[in-house]
Amino acid sequence: MTRLTSGAAHPPAGLRDFYENPAVPVASGPARSTRQAALLARALGPRRTGAPPATILDIGCGDGTAAATAAHLLAGHRLVGVDWSQDALRRARTRIPATAPGELTAVRGELTDGGLPFATGSADAVLFSEVIEHLVDPDAALDELHRILRPGGHLMLSTPNLAAWYNRGLLLAGIQPVFSEVSLRHIHGRPGTQVVGHLRLYTARALRAFLTASGFDVIRLTGAPYHDVPRPLRPLDRAACRLPSLSSILLAHARRRTPRSHQAP
Repeated sequence: MTRLTSGAAHPPAGLRDFYENPAVPVASGPARSTRQAALLARALGPRRTGAPPATILDIGCGDGTAAATAAHLLAGHRLVGVDWSQDALRRARTRIPATAPGELTAVRGELTDGGLPFATGSADAVLFSEVIEHLVDPDAALDELHRILRPGGHLMLSTPNLAAWYNRGLLLAGIQPVFSEVSLRHIHGRPGTQVVGHLRLYTARALRAFLTASGFDVIRLTGAPYHDVPRPLRPLDRAACRLPSLSSILLAHARRRTPRSHQAP
């Protein structure tokens, strides 16, 4: 979960106030963070002797809980959290470990028009955990991630699945799908009570197509369970992960497309 915004130069006042509210959740659970970090650690491979650490950005880091959970799996690399909310950043700086004395571990940034404070092609990997569903302008966000990633750099993205197995049944019954929200004040027309600010939802097919159109090659798309599924249904939720199009959460591993001029003959 995140408080980082994208779209206009500044988010609408309603959204700005919503994401600055400390009561709004800013973490999605350690299990998913650990799984995503493990996928990235495998993709990066062992660090070679004398090689500089990879720069890994947790975009939409929230309070830093997810980055802190991932840090032990990404030991030896530089991990920097980025968020828009000053309140979240204050907490993140106490949680994300530094790799050098005095190093900033959490910085403020926005996902629009060069709003991330990093040079073009300076990041080796980006963690983008349950952020994209909160954005007014996800096109601008992926453009900005594409800018800061080096050619071939890794994007690890997770987002709720609009077509999760239970949502298919709910829609047939005329019930609003889980994860969708029609108001920033209350939940209406579906199970649940907690408003978290979801603006856009994706199916596996739509997410793959969107990433491809945005200059990324999708390496792998997998599924993950959702921590709020009622306990009796959790075995079924875990089983659904075998078919990502039915899973609760989509986990995408993509790489910034390498320009043809950089490709080996």
